[in-house]
Amino acid sequence: MATIRILLIEDEAVYADRIRESLTEAGFEADLATDGNEGWMLGNTQTYDAAVLDLGLPRVSGLDVLQRWRHAGRTLPVLILSARSGWVERVNGLNAGADDYLEKPFKAQELVARINSLLRRASSKPDAVLRQRQIEVNAAAGLVSKGGQTVSVSPLELRILEFLMRRPDRIVSQPELLEHIYSGSASRDSNTLEVYIARLRKKLGRDCIRTIRGMGYRIG
Repeated sequence: MATIRILLIEDEAVYADRIRESLTEAGFEADLATDGNEGWMLGNTQTYDAAVLDLGLPRVSGLDVLQRWRHAGRTLPVLILSARSGWVERVNGLNAGADDYLEKPFKAQELVARINSLLRRASSKPDAVLRQRQIEVNAAAGLVSKGGQTVSVSPLELRILEFLMRRPDRIVSQPELLEHIYSGSASRDSNTLEVYIARLRKKLGRDCIRTIRGMGYRIG
């Protein structure tokens, strides 16, 4: 049986030690990062089955770490931890791409149970083929179809479509989409992005990508 690797990003020593011990007792292999920059780099360069991410981190905040991962297309399940209560923080974390949220203080058993739930949900989602209504995207094979008919798209159009389809339940802002599809040295032209969105609508139907005025884009 393959070892399940968990990335724990927590700067408070008391919580970090307790969580890491609980994860180890549950049979997981846990790597610890004690600041946001270290955690972001580990999550961006190594393979983990899930991450436990504190929001109040030094150097780079937990919310920024999560947003960077999602912008880069990292889809690992993320459980956010926070000492702050309130629905605004919860909503911000979920909108940034978190899969679950747990407020401090918490019971170690609940943390492990939530991680197991995230892992079950992740294993039940086939990443190879993304589906939205009649549209199917197999990013690995570079294939797009609608109603069973293959649709020819450019590599950039494929990246746009895949990025949106991996986030079916939220609005993707224009800067977020631009940051994903263009390299760091490329010119991030919003007008060009609109051209590619229009091409996708022409090929897949005008309602395949919705523009939410003042906010961004949403698939379907």
